[in-house]
Amino acid sequence: MTKREPARSAKAERADRPHDITVRPFAFDFPDDLRPVWSPGKPVRSHMFNGFSLTMPYLEPYLIRTMREVSSQITDPGLLQDIRGFNGQEARHYECHRRLNELLKRNGYPELAEVEKRLAASYARLGKRSLRTRLAYNAGFESMTNGFTNWFVARRRQLFGNACPYVSSFWIMHMIEEAEHKTVAYDAYMAYSGAYLPRMLGVLHGSFHVVGYGFIGMFCALRKDRTLSSPRTLAEILRETASLVWNVGPYLLRALLPGYDPRQETDPKWAQDWVAGYARLPADAPLPLIDTGNADMPVPFPALA
Repeated sequence: MTKREPARSAKAERADRPHDITVRPFAFDFPDDLRPVWSPGKPVRSHMFNGFSLTMPYLEPYLIRTMREVSSQITDPGLLQDIRGFNGQEARHYECHRRLNELLKRNGYPELAEVEKRLAASYARLGKRSLRTRLAYNAGFESMTNGFTNWFVARRRQLFGNACPYVSSFWIMHMIEEAEHKTVAYDAYMAYSGAYLPRMLGVLHGSFHVVGYGFIGMFCALRKDRTLSSPRTLAEILRETASLVWNVGPYLLRALLPGYDPRQETDPKWAQDWVAGYARLPADAPLPLIDTGNADMPVPFPALA
């Protein structure tokens, strides 16, 4: 198999299938008094996910700008339609993360604004790189989100049990939509370049850049709590990091292989049921929250027929 075969197969598949990237209303009415430690007794986990949220209002506009730029050089109408869906979903993610991040700063962690300044400068520098490098970064980061989707869904009871339903529902829905558009950044890179080595480096670049800044945000919050150097906190950091590596690492390793294609990754059934349940939701109905107090944390829609 040559490096270019996945792109040719993707093009044939796009020509034969309907385009099912749904741009949904993405409104979570986070309460004004939302507690930044939204997972009871899990400050490291809360701050780690908050740190990841901190990166999104800088990452997602960058992804959109890059995809718009490459669109002028793509002729496949199916891929162009997918890019529009990708950008629509990412724009809504950005808006919601921005609201959440403002609450985190207002409700106890104004120091996170300094991390945001560093993020803004980092993405400004990244925006000056070649289009191929930026597309490889996009494809690499999006390959990591496949692991996050499966981690969040398969381990939802352990990660989000009894946690704030607004934040928990928001993160899980975000990752479900990441799975829904998981092929788009890869297809755009393959249509523009297809070279293996830059794509492989993009997996490392995109993944470690976002996770690294997420951890910087986490450390900033833990320093504010004055718990960063405590043995209990250090042990919790080790556990949460090990969980991330164990659950997401295999997806990154597969993405590093020459024959990788995100279509090889199967979406969890719970996520597929969520998408099917949402499709049956009346247009004017509010988005239901996941019941984090339920031991099974079922899909928050009526049972599928």
